[in-house]
Amino acid sequence: MERVCEFLKKAGAYYLATVEGDQPRVRPFGTAHIFEGKLYIQTGKVKPASKQLAANPKAELCAFMDGAWLRVSCELIEDDRVEARKSMLDAYPNLRAMYDENDGNTQVLYLKNAVATLSSFTAAPETWTF
Repeated sequence: MERVCEFLKKAGAYYLATVEGDQPRVRPFGTAHIFEGKLYIQTGKVKPASKQLAANPKAELCAFMDGAWLRVSCELIEDDRVEARKSMLDAYPNLRAMYDENDGNTQVLYLKNAVATLSSFTAAPETWTF
């Protein structure tokens, strides 16, 4: 999990895929944070991604960096505790211009049943589960 988080942070941006009905939806994200032994991401409850994940928590993340790509299949589960939201925003203080742990909009989700695969054209894939 730590290697996955590190890769996502170093890549700077990764892409989150959700589903809306039978239509895949993909958009860039930039948060990855470990809190209480779980890997979290952050979004806003007013965003379509939040609504899509509420209807179907299955998602994939994908990032590319230095000739390697990371794919993570998982379920994204909301953690509605203020402590989890605060921890994320403390790790990403630039987000505080748009979010606050008590604003009713900030949402943090942790990866559950995650399978992460790191691949490249020059090395054998590595897979982790968490």
